[in-house]
Amino acid sequence: MPHIDLNRLIRTLEPNLRVGLETAASLAVRHQHAVVDIAHWLRSLLDIAGFSAVFEELKLSSEMLRTELDAAIADIPREDGASLALSPNLLALGRESFLVASLQCGRNVVLLADLLAALINEPALRAVMRGIAPSIRNLDRATLEKLLETAATGPSGELSMPAASSANVSGDNEFLRLYTHDMTADARAGRTDPVIGRDGELRQLIDILMRRRQNNPILVGEAGVGKTAVAEALALEIAAGNVPARLKDVRLLLLDLSLLQAGAGVKGEFERRLHGVVDAVKTSPEPIILFIDEAHGLIGAGGQAGQGDAANILKPALARGELRTIAATTWGEYKRFIERDAALTRRFQTVHVREPDEEAAIRMLRGVAEGLKTHHKVRIRDEAIIAAVRLSARYLPDRQLPDKAISLIDTAAAAVALARQTTPEALKLLGDERDLLETEANWLAREPETPEKRARLDEIAGKQQQIVLEIEALRSKFDEENRLVREADRLEEFFSPDDDAVPLAPAENTGDGTNVAPFPSQTMTAESARAALAATERSLATVADQTPLLPRVVDKEIVAAVVARWTGIPVGKLLADQIETIKTLDARLKERVLGQDAAIERIASAMRAARAGLSDPRRPPAVFLLVGMSGTGKTETALSLADMLYGGSRYLTTINMSEFKEEHKISMLLGSPPGYVGYGEGGVLTEAVRRRPYGVLLLDEIDKAHPGVQEIFYQVFDKGTLRDGEGRDIDFKNTTIVMTANTGSEMIAALAADPETMPEADALEGLLLPELQKHFKPAFLGRTTVLPFMPLGTETLSGIVDIQIGRIRERVGTTYGTTLSLSPQARDALISRARTSEMGARAIEVMIARDLLPVLSTFFLDAVAAGKKIMGITIGYDGQGFGLNAEEAAPQEFDTPGENRLSDEVTPSRKRTRGAGRRKATTP
Repeated sequence: MPHIDLNRLIRTLEPNLRVGLETAASLAVRHQHAVVDIAHWLRSLLDIAGFSAVFEELKLSSEMLRTELDAAIADIPREDGASLALSPNLLALGRESFLVASLQCGRNVVLLADLLAALINEPALRAVMRGIAPSIRNLDRATLEKLLETAATGPSGELSMPAASSANVSGDNEFLRLYTHDMTADARAGRTDPVIGRDGELRQLIDILMRRRQNNPILVGEAGVGKTAVAEALALEIAAGNVPARLKDVRLLLLDLSLLQAGAGVKGEFERRLHGVVDAVKTSPEPIILFIDEAHGLIGAGGQAGQGDAANILKPALARGELRTIAATTWGEYKRFIERDAALTRRFQTVHVREPDEEAAIRMLRGVAEGLKTHHKVRIRDEAIIAAVRLSARYLPDRQLPDKAISLIDTAAAAVALARQTTPEALKLLGDERDLLETEANWLAREPETPEKRARLDEIAGKQQQIVLEIEALRSKFDEENRLVREADRLEEFFSPDDDAVPLAPAENTGDGTNVAPFPSQTMTAESARAALAATERSLATVADQTPLLPRVVDKEIVAAVVARWTGIPVGKLLADQIETIKTLDARLKERVLGQDAAIERIASAMRAARAGLSDPRRPPAVFLLVGMSGTGKTETALSLADMLYGGSRYLTTINMSEFKEEHKISMLLGSPPGYVGYGEGGVLTEAVRRRPYGVLLLDEIDKAHPGVQEIFYQVFDKGTLRDGEGRDIDFKNTTIVMTANTGSEMIAALAADPETMPEADALEGLLLPELQKHFKPAFLGRTTVLPFMPLGTETLSGIVDIQIGRIRERVGTTYGTTLSLSPQARDALISRARTSEMGARAIEVMIARDLLPVLSTFFLDAVAAGKKIMGITIGYDGQGFGLNAEEAAPQEFDTPGENRLSDEVTPSRKRTRGAGRRKATTP
């Protein structure tokens, strides 16, 4: 093959063919190919809009060609690290195409028609095409000849294209098509949602764009506040013609940085693309404004940061006013990337996009909700829009309005749409339970016959029968709700407040023999339609009975349910049992925390106010400082609150504040700041609350922490937020804070020694204040509710013994079917230990675990090993240790040892205590 001047050959290609060749090189790099072949070039040409009409005119199927070429490219072997070159076949195609253009048509510019003519006329190239794209043989040769004949030469020998294809040879338009998106075209086509509440930012944007110099605004604001929406608002105004004359014919194009970088592996490819976009904007007959979202990506894009990157390529055009640009970024990225470059900062004028207040966000959401209704095909009540804004503002502090409210209402609408197309969850759960029971019954059927097996099978049969009845009831309820929902939908669909008469369509048959609506096909007045709709909704509410299986519309309860799923916070309608729990909280707490009635009543009053929505929503529901001796119920109070109000002990987060005695450990609570070891791992306090914002936070022994710890809680107690080491605001507005301290316990014990001189709770708090101020700052105490916990008397300790023994009694009864009782001597021993120990009531639990449980466990293990059943046990105490008096069952009253399924469920204790050998019962 004779030597070919590659640069000269490429210069003869028309602009679109050159763009296709450069894109083919990127395609080869992306597939790790060593050469750019004909398949790469043709595949790239198929994606150029300017050539679509040519392929159609030649009766070539672009889809078939694309499939064949993709397969051919996939068959090319990969060669990692190889330098890129043009294949001999591609060079031959370029040479033959130039010969067709110059010798056959008298042109010095190669067109797509010349390239296709070379492919089908040159024997060697035709053989190559049979292997990679055989469908090219279907090309209409007569049409190709006409295309070649209609191409004429101008006076200087340059190509003068016919009118039909002259608009397709411009590479400038191709750059804009490949790497930008027309926002004004979307606005004119109705694909852009209306933007409400951004008139100030929009006016400021237009003012900057009207300048002669430095006419490049940059929208700066937190993620989710609506920076892109401001640009969309400008596109809508341009489409509507509500802009100054200089902006009426402007096209607003979104520059996609990711597309610019995709496949730009060849050195200089990214810069070529960006220069092509800039040149296309400058030479476009229509004025163009570029919108660059996430503009901080310009820094370093296409090169090393600050050296040959996209920002430096744009700076000259921005400075001369040849390129009008709207950028958008967050404050953090603006300060980190753009503000550091003084030259780039001068090119832009900042427009601060602030988070809207709740009222403005509601107006914005009303504009967006129409599109959501159309997309999900559900109705959205205005109360749902208001609830989405209010609830997201309170319970989703990590995100910004209006974005979080839009996500919330979108999710709620999707949930309603899904619920109307699937089986209700309650029915599905019952069906799953029925299947599980059936599986268990099948397994048991293979087992040997035993009394336990027969009892379990009977139990399963009873449960299955009950589940079948429940499924039938729910199915009947669902069918009725479905009928009423469809009926209400039909009424609402045909009801129009603008027309006095509304024609109703015939009732739709649901397929089960029932009609959706009982109304005949007739003309109904607006008043009667309203009455019928109201009656249907009343019937639906009666059937649903507070637990609807099929939601009809997106309302505030649906939105609240979504918030509850996202955050774990039950923000929906309080159920009857929840209301009863709040009303009787003090009585229920007193059942678990004995002897602290005054403190419990104040805690219950504060929590009732919080649950009723009367406390300050900007603060935590309550902040308690429980002071008193160890073992008086302070920790149990926090555990009880989590269990009764928040759904279980898992909602209790406990932090031992005695670990933070040194000042330098305070940072462990918030997380390490940038540049320090541990940055990004989160703080002990902030990370725990961030993951579980709904619950009880127990700061145990806070009086033992460094005094500097108190200062970090001022913001928590006042504003309900705390900023961690990474700069994130952690929300405490749904966290009840309980702190415990032993400060003043000696004074409380002295005052409680004589019940007759014992002061009231308020007076006691005043007496404790001087002692508390030795450890806590007045500003800290002023933000908390101080609750003294009194020493426990004999009667209270006896009640605690009953609670502890009751838990053991329940476990013994469940496991062994044995009753358990406590002798007066054993009770007195436990009470005496608590009264003489500094641990208080906690000593009872310790004594039971250390001295009593080993005796019980050894006794029952021996009984199981001997195959004997114990009917009852009495726990005694002889001054040295616990003993057991057992009542043994007759042989016929219990199962044989081989049938005792509990024998493998108990692990013998290896710890021997002093009472282990003093059982008064005869060892079985």
